[in-house]
Amino acid sequence: MLHELYETLSKEKKCILYEGSSGYVFGDGNPDSAVVFVGEAPGEEEDKQKKPFVGKAGKYLNAKLQEVGMRREDVYITNVVKSRPPGNRKPTKEEMLSCLPYLRKEIEIIKPKLIVCLGSTALEGLLGKALPITKYRGQVFEYPYSRNIKVLLTYHPAYVLRNPSADREFMEDMKKVKALLGIIF
Repeated sequence: MLHELYETLSKEKKCILYEGSSGYVFGDGNPDSAVVFVGEAPGEEEDKQKKPFVGKAGKYLNAKLQEVGMRREDVYITNVVKSRPPGNRKPTKEEMLSCLPYLRKEIEIIKPKLIVCLGSTALEGLLGKALPITKYRGQVFEYPYSRNIKVLLTYHPAYVLRNPSADREFMEDMKKVKALLGIIF
């Protein structure tokens, strides 16, 4: 099903950022995962490798997953927008809205119990709400398109790499991911 979605996305080219980009970076990981991590957009390394979260932020995320007893192979990772914004800038609201139907379809296919938004831009792209992360980090929201899915907001790994003091809170949220999934640790 995901493969068909990616084929459709490639044919339709409706995501605004596709024009002028080197193509799409589709989600990656376990399509049967109980958790989906959503970032804002592919970066330079992701654009080169055509895989989400493979640069420094991805390596940090992988390490933190391991610290709480999870593996990247067990989760699914994607982004709100599927092409790299010019200059690595934050995607605009219009750009996020143009890709949103595909993100929703990814989630519908995977049927996770939990979506983890990595940064407030990911939350805004997913839910259409611009909320300050300093106030809402660690909070759980309802996914408006399915009552069976929760949404957790945490810092983007790139933010934590720039602000090491946020590592403790990021780890609290990673432990919360396991707790919300009912995994005993």
